[in-house]
Amino acid sequence: MTSITDPTRANSYRPVTMPMPPLQAPPDEAASLWRSGSKAFFKDQRASQVGDLVTIIVDITDNAAFNNGTTADRTADENFGIPNLFGIKGKIISAVTGANSLSTASSSDSGATGKITRNETVTLRLAGTITQVLPNGNFVVMGKQEVRVNSELRELGVSGIVRPQDITADNTVTHDRMAEARISYGGRGTLTQLQTPRYGQQVMDAILPF
Repeated sequence: MTSITDPTRANSYRPVTMPMPPLQAPPDEAASLWRSGSKAFFKDQRASQVGDLVTIIVDITDNAAFNNGTTADRTADENFGIPNLFGIKGKIISAVTGANSLSTASSSDSGATGKITRNETVTLRLAGTITQVLPNGNFVVMGKQEVRVNSELRELGVSGIVRPQDITADNTVTHDRMAEARISYGGRGTLTQLQTPRYGQQVMDAILPF
């Protein structure tokens, strides 16, 4: 397993920039015992600055079903006769060419059916760290967790932007309160290798036209 590191020092880390309103200074209340923005009289126990921890709850249950059907049917029949052709009566022409000089028929039939069914369920809890406080007070939160069982390593990752008021009194925030949320659940190990096609199969799947 990898060691615990500062996520802001990773090569792939990029600070978040979002459109912000003008920064306003808080009112000066020197004689007041109440701290502006606090939820408790003495101290707010929720995460509020860079380095504080917050518990992220991910509970995704998505169901989607699409069922489409299309049917088309068309039939056409055309008959043409020639009463006169260069002075020759139609009866003579019909005796030579048949009852009708020109007869066409066409028909087309098409049908299509499509169905998509998707069920996704992801439920997890992990602690994240506030890595940045934006000028409007919103927090950039990043969390990563690794769980190793025998030779299989599971990696959980969550990142996004949350509002301070969306962090509950028990210092938790749900994934549906996160803007620009990025949630990943994967891993590597023996079982993952067995479920992954070999490189040769992947190459053949990519280049074969049929």
